[in-house]
Amino acid sequence: MASAPYASAPYGPPYTGLRQTGASYSDAGVCRAPKEPAPADTPAPASARPAIPPSASARQPLWWSGAAAGLAWLAVGVLTWLLPNAPAGFTEWNYTVESGIATTAGAGLLLALALAAPWLGSALDRLRPAGLWLIALALFTGAWQLLTAKYGVLPTPFFAPPQSLAEVYIDDWARLSDSAWHSLRLLGHGFLVGAGVGFLTGVAIGWSRAVGYWVHPLIRFIGPIPASALLPLAFFVFPSSYAAAVFLIALATGFPVAVLTWSGVAGVNRNYYDVARTLGASQWFVVLRVAIPAALPQVFVGLFMGLGGAFSILVTAEMMGVKAGLGWYLTWAQGWAAYTNMYAALIVMALVCSGLITLLFAVRDRVLSWQKGTVKW
Repeated sequence: MASAPYASAPYGPPYTGLRQTGASYSDAGVCRAPKEPAPADTPAPASARPAIPPSASARQPLWWSGAAAGLAWLAVGVLTWLLPNAPAGFTEWNYTVESGIATTAGAGLLLALALAAPWLGSALDRLRPAGLWLIALALFTGAWQLLTAKYGVLPTPFFAPPQSLAEVYIDDWARLSDSAWHSLRLLGHGFLVGAGVGFLTGVAIGWSRAVGYWVHPLIRFIGPIPASALLPLAFFVFPSSYAAAVFLIALATGFPVAVLTWSGVAGVNRNYYDVARTLGASQWFVVLRVAIPAALPQVFVGLFMGLGGAFSILVTAEMMGVKAGLGWYLTWAQGWAAYTNMYAALIVMALVCSGLITLLFAVRDRVLSWQKGTVKW
């Protein structure tokens, strides 16, 4: 005889008292609600989605401004290379063919980068914003070439074509680089001395009323005097022209650094000092770890201003008495009517000054990382 269902259970199957609604009991006897079916339009999890190929997701649009710049520079290179130069007396513009070939090659490289931009991804992100500037520079260089070497509209030797600058950088590179090195060394000595003295003076004035009582009037009286006005006195007092130039550069640097450091220290919230003293901080700890860090944004502004003033007085001092440097090179080129050399030195000056300010901004962004980008350059 076949056994009846649930024969092993003396009282039959357990009674749930529920209809077949999808509800279930847990092991502890707690009734669980039925699970809602997922709606049809619910997006699939990221792990379940099909992966997008990296090449398709990172593809960038064509660099149209770069392509236009490449074509513009190609035109400049061709006219420099193939269009003959106009006769200009005894002056011959050397490196004309070489400049045309180099410009054409650079234009080809720029055009290739612009056309390959969709496959290069983000490699050209830093170069893309410069597209319009590259077009403007190409147009300016082409007009410069036509007005000087090709048609002679602008008089020589006051105006020379672009390839004459290349001639100066190639043939007179030794003297120009030596002058740039002497200028950097003189600027470094004067700027470091002025920045150090100005920083210490500003901290002392901002922290001590006694020091401020005696030093503040001197700064207000001597500081606004242009450093170049003291040039004859400095060359008379100091034993060498180099020492006099260092003093003048330090004076031009120290005044803005001292004033802005003093302003930064004096403007620190007094509650910071009270909290530090309440926690048992010493006087030196409050100065070094509270006052100076809080004043650093103002200190860097003073350093930026001091660097600009130092560079201007550097050129003046080198023109007047120092026997080497970019200022001396300018005077030498002007004396020989070598205006192309003078223009080449001015370009080097601009690059050096801009590079130093950029380096100072990088240091500022590194030290004051919480204020990165608040001051633009």
